[in-house]
Amino acid sequence: MIQELSVQDFAIISSLTIQFKGGMTVLTGETGAGKSIIIDAMGLLVGGRGSSDFIRDGTERCRIEGAFYVENQLPIKAYLTEIGVDMPDELLILQREIFRTGRNICRINGQLVNTKILREVGHRLVDIHGQNEHQELMDATQHLGLLDDFDKSMLQPLLANYQDLYQQYMHVSQQIDSYQTHEKEFAQRMDMLQFQFDEIGTANLEVDEDTRLLEERSKLMNYQKIVQTLSSSYDALEGEGAQTLDLVGRVMTNLEQIESLDTDYAETTELVRNAYYLLQEAAGRLSSHLDVLEMDDGRLDEVETRLDTIRQLKRKYGEQITDILAYFDSIKQELELTTTDTIQLDELFQLKEHLFGELTVAADKLTNERKKVAQRLEKAILEQLKGLYMENTQFKVHFQLTTPKFTRLGQDKIEFYISTNIGEALKPLAKVASGGELSRLMLALKTIFSQTQAITSIIFDEVDTGVSGRVAQSIAEKIHQIGENSQVLCITHLPQVAAEADTQYFIEKRVVDDRTETHVRELNNDGRVKEIARMLAGSEVTSLTLQHAKELLKLAHD
Repeated sequence: MIQELSVQDFAIISSLTIQFKGGMTVLTGETGAGKSIIIDAMGLLVGGRGSSDFIRDGTERCRIEGAFYVENQLPIKAYLTEIGVDMPDELLILQREIFRTGRNICRINGQLVNTKILREVGHRLVDIHGQNEHQELMDATQHLGLLDDFDKSMLQPLLANYQDLYQQYMHVSQQIDSYQTHEKEFAQRMDMLQFQFDEIGTANLEVDEDTRLLEERSKLMNYQKIVQTLSSSYDALEGEGAQTLDLVGRVMTNLEQIESLDTDYAETTELVRNAYYLLQEAAGRLSSHLDVLEMDDGRLDEVETRLDTIRQLKRKYGEQITDILAYFDSIKQELELTTTDTIQLDELFQLKEHLFGELTVAADKLTNERKKVAQRLEKAILEQLKGLYMENTQFKVHFQLTTPKFTRLGQDKIEFYISTNIGEALKPLAKVASGGELSRLMLALKTIFSQTQAITSIIFDEVDTGVSGRVAQSIAEKIHQIGENSQVLCITHLPQVAAEADTQYFIEKRVVDDRTETHVRELNNDGRVKEIARMLAGSEVTSLTLQHAKELLKLAHD
C-alpha cells in the first residue's frame, strides 16, 4: 500500500504531502479543486507518460515521491532483485523528476532507473482506473492471465508442465528450421574449416620457429663475413706466427715471480692470469666454430621457403605462431563436434512429432481445466453483478483456439463476453457502451480479482459517474469491499461512496500570493458530515441535509 505521496510544483500543486491509510480512502471537493491532478501525479510516479506541461508555471521542474509498504509482495521483491535494486526493508521509495528541458530522472530506493523499469514496478504496485480507462479488465489480451490467476493452485502446475514441453518443442523446431535454411552455408563452412585445418596441420608449425629461422637465415646470408671474422680472430690469438697468447703468458710468468711480495702485485698477476686463460678459451671456441662452419647453398633456399610459408599463414590466421596454433585448435574442436554431433534431420522430425503429441495432450488438459475454472468465474461475477443491480446480465468466458496452434500460454484465446439486457446477444466486454454498466461490471471484476492480483493499491477516478440512487449505494459498498483486500483510493462526487470510506480527504483550491494552489486536509467526523451534506445539497447546506449526511455515515459504518 502507498503510505505517503509527496508532490512539488505539479500543475496547480505547489507543495503537497498526503499520508494514506489502509482500507478505503476517498478524495472529495469541488470540481476543479485538483482531485484528478493528484491521481495524475500518482500515475506519473508509477511510470505514466511524462511531459513538461505538468510543471507548475514559474518553476523548472516537478518532483513526485511515494513511499510504498510491500510486506507480502513477493513478485515485486523478486523483480527488484532481478533488476539489481536493493530493498533492505519492507519500504519501497519511488521518485520521479521532470525538467522543462525534457530531462526525466527516475529512482527506486535511491537507485537510478529508466522509465520502463519504473513502469514495470509501478504496474505491480498501483492499478489506476479512470472513467474510460479500465486497463487489463478491458484489454482482451489480458483476460487469459486473469482467468489463470483466478485459480492458480489448479492451473499453474498444468501451465508450467505445458510450457516445459512447449520450450522443448520450439527448440527442436528451431533446430530443424536452422538446418534446412542454412544447410548449404553449413556445408560450405565445414569445407572451409577442413581446408584451413589441413593447411595449418600440414605446415607442422613449432612455437618460436620463425625466430630461429630468421637467425639462421641471417647467419647463412653473412657466411663469408662470419668465416673471415672467425679466422682472423683465431689467427691473431693462436695462429701461425701469432704472439698474443705467448706474450700474455710471458707477462703472467714474470709477475708470478713477485706476486708474493705485495698484495697489489698479486691482484695484478691474477688479472693477467685470468686474461690468459680466457683468451685460451676464446681461441678454442673460435677453432670449434671454424671446424663446424660449412656453407650449404640449398639450406638458405629451404629457410626462405619455410619463412614464406609462415608469413602466408600469419596473414590468414594470426600475427604470431601461437595465434595460428590456437585457431588450429578451435577448428579441430568444431570439426570434432560436427563429426560427433551431426544433425540427423530424420531423428529431429521424429522427436518433433513425439513432442507435438505430448504438447497436444498437455494443451487439451490445460484447456479443459480452464473451462472448468471459467464456469466458476462466470458464476462468481454474476453473483457480484446481482449485488450491483445487474441481475439480468449474462457473462461468458469465450474460448477460441489460437493461431498458430500452440503459444507460450497454451492453445486458448479467451475474451470476456457480456449482455446487460434481456434479449440482447453476448458481446465482447470492450464493446459495452453504457458508462454506468461499465463501471459496475468493472467493480464486479475488480472485487473478484483484487483477491488474487498482487496489487497493493487500487485507484478509482470517478468511476461512479453516471449512476445514482440504489446503484450508487451498491457501488459504494462494492468499492469498500475491494478495500478489504487492497488499499483503495477513490475520487468521487457521490455522497454514498464518500460515506462508505474509512478515511476522507477534502481537496480545495486557495489563492496564495496571487497564485492558485491545491490543498488537502483529512476530515474528522464533523468535517465529513459537512462535506457529505455539501455533496448532497450543493451550495446551500441545511439542517436536513446535515441530518441526512449523518445518517449516511451511520448506515455505512454500523
